[in-house]
Amino acid sequence: MRLLRYLIVSGSAAAMAGALTLSGATATTVAAPARANHAPSARFLHEARTALVKYLRHNHPQAMLVHPGRAQSIKGVTATGSFNWSGYADTATTAQTFTKVSGNWTTPSVTCSAEDQITSEWVGLDGFNSSTVEQLGTISWCYRGTATYFTWFEMFPAGTMEVGTTLQPGDKIAASVTRSGTSYTLKLTDSTHSANSFTKTATCALATCKDTSAEWVSERPSFSIGIVPQAHYNAFKITSGSQTANGTTGTIGSGPGVNAITMVDATDAYNLNTVSSLTGNNSFSTTWQNSY
Repeated sequence: MRLLRYLIVSGSAAAMAGALTLSGATATTVAAPARANHAPSARFLHEARTALVKYLRHNHPQAMLVHPGRAQSIKGVTATGSFNWSGYADTATTAQTFTKVSGNWTTPSVTCSAEDQITSEWVGLDGFNSSTVEQLGTISWCYRGTATYFTWFEMFPAGTMEVGTTLQPGDKIAASVTRSGTSYTLKLTDSTHSANSFTKTATCALATCKDTSAEWVSERPSFSIGIVPQAHYNAFKITSGSQTANGTTGTIGSGPGVNAITMVDATDAYNLNTVSSLTGNNSFSTTWQNSY
């Protein structure tokens, strides 16, 4: 997300009309139903959406918050600290290096308290060392103790667009971003509940979207007034992670440079996530440690 991106709600979604093409699902701005023993009432969903709209009207997303200090050292990769990212990023110094990124995962469940918390899982291009993002994935959001799950995408310059509202913990996800010249195809497949799947196409000028990084990330949102607490998720594991750099398709870490990103707290005293080493160069996991 535009390192943490905001959800498009209300009239904001109209700004994207005509600029984006979406198939396989219908984008929506209504909060997703919770996956619990019983679904939340319509009144609760309206309250949740109203609260989110009010928040977003007065706050704007920040760029990725990289921290050069505390970071978990993993052999063979560059250790990077971040206040809101955890996972891996392949990077390059030459524009238009990357043309594809992909990965699979199982949607994690979250344990909610009374505090509002979010965790998001995604793959994407750009954002690590540039200001644009082209990404998609899943979100688990705790609102007043109730968990909601949905699929989403974000394509610069727009914000996050919610798509599939029937997402459940345990759903099997495959996601990819593919670039051909200035054209981008963002595709997500939920093989468990197909209504959450979608394919989206958009364009971005070469001078704007640099394509200098490919990422596989677990994230907590960051806005101008602060960073949203990270929801306590049970597990996040990327499998079949791959990227295409300079015309050659390889696994995570086979690009010009690879970074293992550790999410840290605001005081740089402890980690919010731990990141595993790569298994077979295409699989890793992040583990929740703290919310903030």
